[in-house]
Formats: sequence, structure tokens, C-alpha cells
Amino acid sequence: MTDQRSTDPLHGVTLESILASLVEKYGWEEMGKLIRIRCFTHDPSVGSSLKFLRKTPWARKKVEALYLGRNRGIRKKRNDPKVAEEGS
Repeated sequence: MTDQRSTDPLHGVTLESILASLVEKYGWEEMGKLIRIRCFTHDPSVGSSLKFLRKTPWARKKVEALYLGRNRGIRKKRNDPKVAEEGS
């Protein structure tokens, strides 16, 4: 039997959870500065942003890239054997 794990770092992570995480970290105002799209700057909401991001691939890629950059250190620590040993 072969172990088929996805190499996609976003595998299993929903767009809604990505957006919620970013809004919690940065807030709408800062997100509007980091990613210049109208749904973050004019009466922002999770619902309207999800609708736009699902229909607009270039905007979704920018949001995913921001999320991956924000979580890069977390993933490295989780996969680092030295950190795993220290936590045991």
C-alpha cells in the first residue's frame, strides 16, 4: 500500500478559514492595504469577500500567498524534528 499525501500546503484548508485567519491577524483595513481589492476596503464582510475570491482566481492566489507567508514559520516548526523532540 502506498502513502499518497498531498504536497499542496493548502490541502484541507478552506478559503473561509484562510480568510478568517487573515482577518483575525490583520483586520480588514490592513488586508485592504496588503491586497488592494475592493471587497477588503469598501464595506468588507466574509461573505462578500468569499463570493469575490471564489470567482476571481488572481485575487484568491494573492490571499492564499499571504496566508502561506504568514504560516510558513508554523509549518517549519511542526515539521522540524528538533522542535518535535523538544516538545516531547
